[in-house]
Amino acid sequence: MYYKFNKEKLIFEKTSISGKFLTGLGAVIGILVFLGFTLIPSSNIEQLSYEEKLIVIKEYNEFSQEKLIQKIKELNFKFPHIILAQSIQETGNFKSGIFLENNNLFGMKEAKLRATLAQGTNRGHAHYNSWQESVYDYAMFYNAYLRKINTEGEYYEYLRQNYAEDPTYVQRLKSIIGKKNLKQKFQ
Repeated sequence: MYYKFNKEKLIFEKTSISGKFLTGLGAVIGILVFLGFTLIPSSNIEQLSYEEKLIVIKEYNEFSQEKLIQKIKELNFKFPHIILAQSIQETGNFKSGIFLENNNLFGMKEAKLRATLAQGTNRGHAHYNSWQESVYDYAMFYNAYLRKINTEGEYYEYLRQNYAEDPTYVQRLKSIIGKKNLKQKFQ
């Protein structure tokens, strides 16, 4: 219900919304919508020069452990601290040639039996266009082989049996997780 003030009687009276009021309200809303779309500045990206866009892309593609942690969080892995420990182990703390040349964070070989983002093989390992693609490819590996694993113990056992040739691989991962307090980075 809508109330209108009657100046002669000095009271508010119940009234229905008139067609003129609705027409006026519609016109006002229409003008506001039009002005909103025409006055909103174009996105910041559209205003960047070509060189500035290249800088933004370069900064996005630059690797940092913080960006890796964020990407792992975004992909919602069950045991993200183990995955981060794997990346640290496999890349020699992000300094190995396989990582630097191939953008390969996990020492992955080029997949033959599952979907992959690898662009080929270099130095016996999968090569990716970016470190982000390496993380996405690990997510594809995870989905293909690890998604039904429910406990850390099962995860470590799978890695011990199927992932690494080093018999001390799992112990190394656990050591990295403890020394670098990796579980806390995902809480």
